[in-house]
Amino acid sequence: MIKIIPAIIAKDFQELQNKVKKVEPYVDWVQFDIMDGEFVDNITWKTQADLKELKTNLKLEAHLLIKNPELIIDDWISSGIDRIIFHYSSTKKHQEIIKKIKKAGLKIGLAINPETHIKVVDTFIKQLDLITVMTVNPGWSGQGFLQEHLEKIRQLREKYQEIDIEVDGGINLETGPMAIEAGANILAVGSAIFKSGNIKKTIEDLKNDH
Repeated sequence: MIKIIPAIIAKDFQELQNKVKKVEPYVDWVQFDIMDGEFVDNITWKTQADLKELKTNLKLEAHLLIKNPELIIDDWISSGIDRIIFHYSSTKKHQEIIKKIKKAGLKIGLAINPETHIKVVDTFIKQLDLITVMTVNPGWSGQGFLQEHLEKIRQLREKYQEIDIEVDGGINLETGPMAIEAGANILAVGSAIFKSGNIKKTIEDLKNDH
C-alpha cells in the first residue's frame, strides 16, 4: 500500500495551518519540515507549542532538519506528534534520541542525506519504524530529484523487506513511480502537491501512478 504524505515547509504557524487544511480531506498523514538555519540553510516554523492549537484528525510527522536534535527532542515528544524523523548526520547522540522517542511510545524514523551511506542504518534498524531516504540536498522545496539515489532505496529494500521506506525530495508524478519501483512505500511530497492546480487529483495520481 503506497502512502502519500504532504510535506509542509511553513514560515509561520498560519501557513502551516492553511496547508494542513488544503490536504486534510485526501490523506492520513502530514509531515512538517522543521529547519533551524544550522543543519540546513533555511529556517521554518518550529514552535512546537503551537500544535496545541492545531485542529486536525491527521497523523503528524515531524521531520527534524535540525542540528543536535537531542537538545529539543523532549519538546517535540510532548507536542502531539505521532512520528519523529531525525537525520543521522545531525547528531552523535542517536541512541539517546531513539530511546526517548521509543519510551514515549512514538514512531521513529532515521533520515539519510544523499552523502550518507546506507550502512549507518544497520546499527539502529531493530528500533526504527521508518527509513527516510533524501533524494535532494535538504533545505528547500522544489529541488530536482537525484536519480542516482534510487540504488540506495533498492539496496535498503533488498536488505530490510519489512520496514517502511519513505522517499523525500523532488517527488512528483514522474519521479514518484521511480521511487516506488525501487522499493519505497511512502512518498513525502511538497511542491508537486502545493503548487498544483488540483491538490485532490495530484494526490490521487501520485497514489495510482505506478
